[in-house]
Amino acid sequence: MSSHTESSQQTAPSEPKPRATSNRSTTPGSDGFKEYIGSGWADRPDVLPGAREQAAFAAERRTRVSRLHPGKRIVIPAGRLKQRSNDTDFAFRGHSAFAHLTGWGSDSEPGAVLVLEPTADGHEATLYFRERAGRDSDEFYANPEIGEFWIGPRPSLAQVASDLALPTRGIADLAAVIDSTDENTLVVREADPALTDQIDGLRLLNLDDRIADVEAHEGDDELARDLSELRLVKDSYEVGELRAAVAATARGFDDVIADLPRITAHRRGERLVEGVFNGRARADGNAVGYDTIAASGPHACILHWTRNDGPVVPGDLILLDAGVEVDSYYTADITRTLPIGGRFTETQRLVYETVREAADAAFAIVRPGIRFREIHQTAMAVIARRTAEWGLLPVSAEEALEADNQHHRRYMVHGTSHHLGLDVHDCAQARRDLYLDGVLEAGMVFTIEPGLYFQPDDLTVPEHFRGIGVRIEDNILVTADGAENLSIAIPRTADDVEAWVQGA
Repeated sequence: MSSHTESSQQTAPSEPKPRATSNRSTTPGSDGFKEYIGSGWADRPDVLPGAREQAAFAAERRTRVSRLHPGKRIVIPAGRLKQRSNDTDFAFRGHSAFAHLTGWGSDSEPGAVLVLEPTADGHEATLYFRERAGRDSDEFYANPEIGEFWIGPRPSLAQVASDLALPTRGIADLAAVIDSTDENTLVVREADPALTDQIDGLRLLNLDDRIADVEAHEGDDELARDLSELRLVKDSYEVGELRAAVAATARGFDDVIADLPRITAHRRGERLVEGVFNGRARADGNAVGYDTIAASGPHACILHWTRNDGPVVPGDLILLDAGVEVDSYYTADITRTLPIGGRFTETQRLVYETVREAADAAFAIVRPGIRFREIHQTAMAVIARRTAEWGLLPVSAEEALEADNQHHRRYMVHGTSHHLGLDVHDCAQARRDLYLDGVLEAGMVFTIEPGLYFQPDDLTVPEHFRGIGVRIEDNILVTADGAENLSIAIPRTADDVEAWVQGA
């Protein structure tokens, strides 16, 4: 944060320290300037919007959290801006739990905090955030982090209250709430470390001993777990947003294929792939849901290749793992592996269709009542069988699949599925018996993403396999009697993928 004079109207708790001086801190300070810049502005009517679609869904989620933690004060921060370098910040992205419980997505305010205050019959929810300053305040023009002269119009308390159907108060009022911290206060610890430190310090002062402090931390962990598990089954609003994210991602893949002539002509074509897709993400959504993997040639064997600085060469494959995050923060996560020249070689096609076989086998078993881990086991049975048939394994497929062996995993070390939603790896703090060992329910959304990766220096495979990496990833919705592939419209078979690339 650049140096500035705080508004006399409100003071946020636990303000971050000012950053190094820059041209942003040289605003005129004369009385004449202050008087002149604070006058001559047209009236700004405070038009109140109707409640957004997700407001009712967010209210129901808060009710469910309230039932899980009766008598507890629950603090869910949005988080703050994060420094990129000197006086510049990364784009703000609110914490997923905050977005889930408020309905506030890409237009949310840094530093906002949702508090669920316990009452006799549940909880009373209040959203605290730093309201816009008046034009007569130096915050309006001298604060580059939140001043409207720097970042544009900001909402009033009344506008946000109407938009989210949620009571709001100024950030200065949060201080009294935090000061009342006791053993019954829970906080989402990772969302705002500075605020968490305040709460921890107050709990230490107010609790009888360190054992109680440990118990308070355990309560925070239980809250994080419950907020993760709350997202395991998506409501109808969430499913609609995920459909929108998948549709935008499909357009991004089309954009990349249409631009392949320019991409293949550039010495760092992977960077162009990344840029083209990210352009679609910004045009149709908030951003990308995670760093785009544009892995061409042997880079496709590197599971999280995000440097994206290599060429895109006809004859090679390019593995594009990318997802658009829409304004509500829900993200797709899709991978397609494309023949850059428009046709697979015989070996590339063999590997590709084997990966598709594994994906299709996994999808075929998805329905309510099976266990999540069965999806991975089914895909791995195909991978083990095919790699054994090709003579790559020192044992049979059956032996490889034994828990103490797993030889086939040399060529696919990652898992086959993860839950998807507000986070690309959603529900990550859920208990194992509800996630990896959990039973599928209608409304769950996850990926199916088997792959095969033959490193260019892997002497266990024939030379013509080396340097080939293939992954196919789709986004799957569990339905009442089976499953729906949300990304099925994006070409998947080798023939369809070739036609897709050639058609562009």
